[in-house]
Amino acid sequence: MTLRALLLAATMLAPAAASAQGTAGPYLSARIAGFSNDYATAAEQYARLLRGENLPASAIESAVLVFGALGRFDEGAEAAERMILAGQPSRFGNGVRAVAALAAGEWDDAATILDEPDGVGGALLDGLLRAWLETARGDAAAADAALDALTETDSFASFAHYHRALIRALEGDYAGAEELLSGDAEGPLQLSARGVEAHAQVLVELDRRDDALDLLDQAGDLTNSPVLSDLHDRIEAGEDVAFDHIRRAEDGMAEAFYTISAILAGETSPTFTLINAQAAIALRPDHIDALVLAADLLEDQSQYDLAAAILRRVPADHPAYHAAEAARAEILLSAGSEEAAMEVLRGLTRSRGDDAAVWVALADTQRRLEQFAPAADSYTRAIELHDEIGPEHWFLFYARGIAYERTDRFDRAEADFRRALELNPDHPLVLNYLGYSLVEERTKLDEALDMIERAVAARPDDGYITDSLGWVFYRLGRFEEAVEPMEKAVQLEPLDPLINDHLGDVYWQVGREREARFQWRRALSLEPEEGEVGRIRRKLDEGLDAVLESEGGVGAQESAGD
Repeated sequence: MTLRALLLAATMLAPAAASAQGTAGPYLSARIAGFSNDYATAAEQYARLLRGENLPASAIESAVLVFGALGRFDEGAEAAERMILAGQPSRFGNGVRAVAALAAGEWDDAATILDEPDGVGGALLDGLLRAWLETARGDAAAADAALDALTETDSFASFAHYHRALIRALEGDYAGAEELLSGDAEGPLQLSARGVEAHAQVLVELDRRDDALDLLDQAGDLTNSPVLSDLHDRIEAGEDVAFDHIRRAEDGMAEAFYTISAILAGETSPTFTLINAQAAIALRPDHIDALVLAADLLEDQSQYDLAAAILRRVPADHPAYHAAEAARAEILLSAGSEEAAMEVLRGLTRSRGDDAAVWVALADTQRRLEQFAPAADSYTRAIELHDEIGPEHWFLFYARGIAYERTDRFDRAEADFRRALELNPDHPLVLNYLGYSLVEERTKLDEALDMIERAVAARPDDGYITDSLGWVFYRLGRFEEAVEPMEKAVQLEPLDPLINDHLGDVYWQVGREREARFQWRRALSLEPEEGEVGRIRRKLDEGLDAVLESEGGVGAQESAGD
């Protein structure tokens, strides 16, 4: 049951009790905050309510969920105990109680909770936690038995073998761990980037550095993980690399919760997934992947302050720090804190100015905020930091080309767009942007038409590219041919003011003046850029012919050969 469903269920039971205790206000505030995933406000109100008595179990369970979503498992456990006293325990409550017990090292209490009829979080999570709990107790046979039980379910077997490998490595049995991670013992395992990191560390412990480097090379091509890249560099440099992926049993417990949260992300209630990620963090505060996942989940629920606060916990010396800070800047932008976001990114350029990715993050944000001149400079810095330019760098030239074009430096923009096409031939975005820019410059229109036709062929359902095709026909004076693609563009992007304005111009040129005025009025209603408003009004007042006469006409100023 989702948090929203639990809160809704609570509304069926709680008002009378809440009113009787004079707590209707806090209860209503908690419900409203819960509906909007405002965990901080909901927790504040539930904490007030829990100081009283006679709350229905459904309301208490909502409080348990809210505390769990915030990572406040001690408070959640206290609330869950009240549910038990009321004779209505739940799996959610058990899960929160188990996290609190595990974090406190209270193994016997945690084992008792796992053995309760509802368990903690389902068969897979419960089985993994039992294995790590027995590892903490020093009972290797019991840990193996817990994992053996999981392997009886085919869909659980791979997870069980992976966690068995982590236990082997923690115990110093690197050969046994490698047999499992390589697939030699129980068949291939589908390893995440975290699994690859663990496997590479195990290979180094076995003095198989070359194999570790090969593994990381293969994974790096697929994941682009800064952690794996950093590990590769340290191994290649001959540094001491010990197995520290799991340092103690609590780390393994955290990995169990993270495993579940990663599986469930996007598949079930975000609140439930968030609680599992927060559980991993509670047991291992430096679990960077869990921190990032929790921040993503909070951002998706528009809890920007909470998401940004979690990302601030990524250490500055961690390989994922710059990515986390870039994500924090994005969150701040979403929250409307543009200057704070820019300061985060500027701070990265000061601390990690030799990292091209940092400058790209800054440039992308500047471009998004229409700060095109500084964006061009930042993209230039990013390009200069690459020793070699390869096909994967096409976007840097494309983005810098946009920044140049928007600052009236078309010669530089055209050069960058053509460089992007050299690196990534026939990319429809580049073809369209360059082709459209040539149209607006009224130069090389034959070449522009060819580029845009190729872009449309690659993306026939892209309204913006289809608009470009209609517009180049318009610029060439081929008005009848412009009608069909322009009408299709409006169908694909009906709320874009510029495309509607373009269709109006095309209609005017083919004698459909009433329809043209309709499109211009529609364009005005869609809030076009400030500089276009006056021109559209002039067309409505005077007609397109008068406007074009003052601008020098519609047709080509240069041919492709000029």
